[in-house]
Amino acid sequence: MRRTVRLLTGTALAAAVAGRIAAPAYGAETGGLELRPAVAVPGVEVAVDTAACGEGGSAAGDAAAVGAGRFTLAPGGHHGDATGRFRVPPSAQPGTYEIVARCADGGREVRGDLVVALGTVGRGQVQPHGSVKTGVGGALGPDPVQTAAGVAALAVAAAGGTWLLHRRARGDRI
Repeated sequence: MRRTVRLLTGTALAAAVAGRIAAPAYGAETGGLELRPAVAVPGVEVAVDTAACGEGGSAAGDAAAVGAGRFTLAPGGHHGDATGRFRVPPSAQPGTYEIVARCADGGREVRGDLVVALGTVGRGQVQPHGSVKTGVGGALGPDPVQTAAGVAALAVAAAGGTWLLHRRARGDRI
């Protein structure tokens, strides 16, 4: 038992040290896209910034994954970053989408994730509604006559079972 505990502890320690060595330094340049807001609902305009193209650089953006198509990132952001905008289409489905930009000089490609949430602009969060289509149940449908017949059959079965258990407890033979 002790040997197993030592082995597991040693393995966990080794994995933690290896993860520490392989992890990038804090504050390291990731070269990705900064999306504001990072979580958007359909119809919202998203601002995109990147410093990956260098000061005064521009890029061609692609938001086709979410259905917004292409957009341009031009110099003019803070610290000379390339900035651009696109609108999340009203038909966008909830999920995570990868937005891509390719720098004009050198063709460096940078990526960022946009999360599309359930909702609409101008109104609050839209709650899901309707039934879940699982394929289970509902064979007879919501007919009240059939429902009453089913309840009556269950009542008869419960009464019969109770009567049999009562006779058995008294010692009567069936």
